[in-house]
Amino acid sequence: MDIFSQIAENAFILLSGICGLLLLFQLYYILSVYSKLALYKIPSLPVKSSPPPLSVIICARNEEENLRRNLPHILAQDYPAFEVILVNDFSEDETKWLLRDLCAQSPYLKVVEIAEHVRLKHGKKFAVTLGIKAAQYEHMVFTDADCIPQSDQWLKHMGSSFDGGEEIVLGYSPYLKKPGFLNALIRFETFHTAMSYLSYALRKNAYMGVGRNLAYTKSLFFRGKGFAAHMHIASGDDDLFVNQNATPHNTVICIHPEAQVWSEPKTTFSAYARQKTRHAGASKAYKPSHRRMLATQLVTAFLFYVFATATLVAYPQYGYVVAGMYLFRLLAQLLVYYPIMKKLQVKGLLWGLPVLDFVYYCYICLNGFAALYKKDVKWK
Repeated sequence: MDIFSQIAENAFILLSGICGLLLLFQLYYILSVYSKLALYKIPSLPVKSSPPPLSVIICARNEEENLRRNLPHILAQDYPAFEVILVNDFSEDETKWLLRDLCAQSPYLKVVEIAEHVRLKHGKKFAVTLGIKAAQYEHMVFTDADCIPQSDQWLKHMGSSFDGGEEIVLGYSPYLKKPGFLNALIRFETFHTAMSYLSYALRKNAYMGVGRNLAYTKSLFFRGKGFAAHMHIASGDDDLFVNQNATPHNTVICIHPEAQVWSEPKTTFSAYARQKTRHAGASKAYKPSHRRMLATQLVTAFLFYVFATATLVAYPQYGYVVAGMYLFRLLAQLLVYYPIMKKLQVKGLLWGLPVLDFVYYCYICLNGFAALYKKDVKWK
């Protein structure tokens, strides 16, 4: 064997060895972390329970049509005692008049008006804080104006989740199915994000939640000084709050199909990119251990694709080695992802897993890198 052949063989061993190491990292996340959610048994509503009174808080800016469509479904929840706090954050459409009509129809609705101030530029956290201060109940549920509960049992499931004295309930909010690849990517990204934060919550290491379906107590909010630690970051009223206040013992999940809240997805790549950039900006303020945990998962998956592709291009004669590693990872994903997709109502995405998984990791990693050089300035 000449020296060039020896170098080529050593390079192949190095590349395939790196692929194998990255595969081990990925198998840890799939088989050890995500399997917690795959094996999780969704509890039914308790036959006898006394769920606490709830304050539902929604912040809206120029959301007239969404409120007209969705707010009646929230006001019609089958729950013994609740109120809906609608924070109208300087809307310039006809939201004010719509809310006035709805207040006349429903005793559950309470409106908090925020007027624009020429010298005061505020973000969503300010609006959420005002909604919390206006809430009369200790237990609060949060959602958005463009969200609609799957059933009138949403609040029963969320409220009953506080039965053990928990302070944070992590819900799940899928996006509506629409035609096109962008919609499939958005729903897959939402599924993957939920699979991660719900699995870690089951492992007693909750690191985030989504404000479209989230609940926590008022005393926890004020005990943790609200959003003071990250008020300078425009986003993060949901994930940063959970990251800051979740403990191994005060957080539970609630993902019963009746408790899921559906949301309208972005319809253009540019709008989706801005949303993901905003979210990535908030994740920079996570606890260091959580940043390392998430970065390792994302980067090892992205690099697995990079090194697998490089090995396949450089050494096509050994393609069976790369194919074997890829198929082994894909099989593990299929076994773990399918029961989770059923729970999260996106099992149709399983058919596109090979393509969606590749695009997801490439997009999220590259967009996260770009977010390091962008400033987040507003929530609407």
